[in-house]
Amino acid sequence: MRRVLALVFAAFLALALAGCGGSSSGSSGSSTTPKVIEVTFSGDSVTPNGDRVQVSVGQPIELKVTADAPGEIHVHSSPEQELSYDKGTSTVDLQPIDKPGIVEVESHALDKTIVQLEVR
Repeated sequence: MRRVLALVFAAFLALALAGCGGSSSGSSGSSTTPKVIEVTFSGDSVTPNGDRVQVSVGQPIELKVTADAPGEIHVHSSPEQELSYDKGTSTVDLQPIDKPGIVEVESHALDKTIVQLEVR
């Protein structure tokens, strides 16, 4: 009887551990999906304007930029990133951020914060 109980317990434990392993690999898979942020530059304004956006550590980030003039985006990450965009619609890829914290993405020409990336 003890042997049967031990086998049942061992099988239950193996299933429980397999379930835990599956959920952790699923969450790491979701961080490989790019976070897409729509950004619009029009005259002296930018949308979004300082909004906080959550991203995972190491998650790719794409800015879908629509602009009435070419410009540059500055990312206060480590290392810092200076990224150009064209007039019209373009995609700007940020390097994944590998440390938790708040990272500001700004337009220095407009002296405005576009978004604050809350990296978790």
